[in-house]
Amino acid sequence: MLIQCLDDQVSLTVDSPQDAQALAEHLRADKTWLEVVAGINTVVVRFDAASMNARSAEHRVAAILENEIPPLPTQDRVLKIPVVYGGEYGPDLDELCQELGMTQDELVALHTGREYSVDMVGFTPGFAFIGGLDERLHVPRREQPRQRVAAGSVGIADGRTGIYALPSPGGWTLIGRTPFPLFDPQADEPFPVHAGTRIRFVSVAADAFSA
Repeated sequence: MLIQCLDDQVSLTVDSPQDAQALAEHLRADKTWLEVVAGINTVVVRFDAASMNARSAEHRVAAILENEIPPLPTQDRVLKIPVVYGGEYGPDLDELCQELGMTQDELVALHTGREYSVDMVGFTPGFAFIGGLDERLHVPRREQPRQRVAAGSVGIADGRTGIYALPSPGGWTLIGRTPFPLFDPQADEPFPVHAGTRIRFVSVAADAFSA
């Protein structure tokens, strides 16, 4: 594990998203920190530089790491995300199929044919980075990002699926969109998708949006 210390934060590099989430939860139990943020392969611990210097913060983190880091409990629930693939909802799907040499049905079957886990949530509020994409669907981000991507859009890039909970700019290859409410400001949990959430995508017809 690589530990780097800056003026007001300690950064730790780990092997996997699961390790990052478990480590972040372990560190949050110590109420010393202003914030503990888990990334895909990193955990950033922010501390109050007015009351603690960088060396003290690094030593405290090291002391916490001497204890065994318990794994996160396995989530039994699998969240099924309906997706309308292609057309106006997935404007990059036809071009992507031509590029990969497969039909739309074949691509959709690959994308819906396995269970996924959310690696992290970030970039914009509620945006889910979802690992485990089939290697046959690994494509880079678009050279020209869009200025606005609709909420609910489902894209792929760099070996992951991304879901836009809110409208925002974005450079992922858009293959579909979900009518599933990814943000509800009135709910107890406004964003229902979290790091570690188990997900399965389900292909639905376009009239799912009107329904």
